[in-house]
Amino acid sequence: MKHLQIDLSPEQYHRSGERECAVAHLLGVQVADLLRVVVTRRSIDCRRRSVVYHTDLDVYFPADAPLLASQEPLRGMGISDPLPHSAPQAIVVGAGPAGLFAAFRLLECGIRPIIIERGKPVEERKYDVARLARERVVNPDSNWCFGEGGAGTYSDGKLYTRSTKRGDVQAVLRTFVAHGADPDILLDAHAHIGTDRLSSIISRMRSSICEQGGEYHFGTRLSDIIYRNGCAQGIITADGTHIEARGIILATGHSARDIYHLFHRRGWRLEAKPFALGVRVEHPQELINRIQYHGAGYSPLLPPAAYSLTTQSLGHGVFSFCMCPGGVIVPAATADGQQVVNGMSNSQRNSPYANSGIAVTIAPADVSSEDPLALLQFQQQVEHSMYEAAGGTIAAPTQRLTDFLQNKPTTPLSPSGYLGQTVSCPLHELLPPMVVQPLQQGLRDFDRKMKGFVTDQAQLLAVESRTSSPIRIPRDPTSLQHPQLRGLYPCGEGAGYAGGIVSSALDGIRCADALAQ
Repeated sequence: MKHLQIDLSPEQYHRSGERECAVAHLLGVQVADLLRVVVTRRSIDCRRRSVVYHTDLDVYFPADAPLLASQEPLRGMGISDPLPHSAPQAIVVGAGPAGLFAAFRLLECGIRPIIIERGKPVEERKYDVARLARERVVNPDSNWCFGEGGAGTYSDGKLYTRSTKRGDVQAVLRTFVAHGADPDILLDAHAHIGTDRLSSIISRMRSSICEQGGEYHFGTRLSDIIYRNGCAQGIITADGTHIEARGIILATGHSARDIYHLFHRRGWRLEAKPFALGVRVEHPQELINRIQYHGAGYSPLLPPAAYSLTTQSLGHGVFSFCMCPGGVIVPAATADGQQVVNGMSNSQRNSPYANSGIAVTIAPADVSSEDPLALLQFQQQVEHSMYEAAGGTIAAPTQRLTDFLQNKPTTPLSPSGYLGQTVSCPLHELLPPMVVQPLQQGLRDFDRKMKGFVTDQAQLLAVESRTSSPIRIPRDPTSLQHPQLRGLYPCGEGAGYAGGIVSSALDGIRCADALAQ
């Protein structure tokens, strides 16, 4: 077997036989001399005039046939035999990526996970999500953020992470594939499952956990932690049920604000941490394709184009994140009186719109308060002001990008991929000045980096505020336990230690390992 890196045109990559011809030419052999060419990694490079696939390959020759035949089938995390009911057990609060992968690791360590989830199973959750978009009725325990699979289930299923040193990323991806994800996620540098497929994958993961000895409690909200002699020894649910266990992994997600208030009320340590707040910018996908694929150089063999942009502006970071090619924008409020937007796309990414969060970093010093809840209160105030600006509804306050830069209102609005109504609002007046000014300069910088980004075809929808948690629940860097609550393992996005599906999954695995030790 020979490992090879090669740049291929879209035609060479996708058309039958052309990839093998390119490989044979590079190696100076005949195509007939090759047994098999296997792609192990791929990414699209748009920086040149001609777009190429950066491709890592394993090239097999006839003598390598036994090596191919001996390859083991793909397996994800988990164990083969179910644990007995008498096995030691631990509580996992939250069935998002951190909680799910913590549960898989606990099973591997011989510990039964008892999973507590305030929301509903994915099969039922989808009806509340549809009702939110259609009737604008928010179920505070079942929405785009809360429910089985967490926010990631209805937020595109992006699997890209920079947290490659935190654990085995491939183990996470293999687990998704073992439960029905497209094996191509093992190859793509920016892997993506798609909201339409993720629900069934999450359901299969639940079945695996239950078959191996895990236990789920849906519609069960954590109301307090059983605390004795400096140790967390269990939880109390909203209906008064006591559940005790030898350890608790707290993986409640970045929108579970009641957990932060519980800690604050009980006098347990919390820390304010930087987060980011901004808008969703929406362009026609065809325009992004033309920009990224250089106009006439666009090939129908290429996927809908994406982008990633970052700059420094007036002392703040401004960056794009959760970019959704061929996607839609969704109402992501978790309670009445809030207006929040997020982006998602299905596996085919076939919407005519491209959208991305564009956010400005906000630090604790920006709100001039030492209260650990200060940034959370700032986040809530902005969300409520957007709700009021939209007339007390979850209609999305919207402004044309060019009008936002010129500080003038927009009439009329263009069509949008938002799953709800849009309403024209002067975002340059409604958003806090500490967000508006860096955002305006940052958008101009983005246009210099990606010519055509600033256009009257683009709109801004507000407010994108759930980029990450504005609070960290501290933990010891070695034991991963809360400094005042031995046996409690703050975990994932809600605790401030991850940002996305894969990094949350890796943090869940780390916390499970620490608990098992």
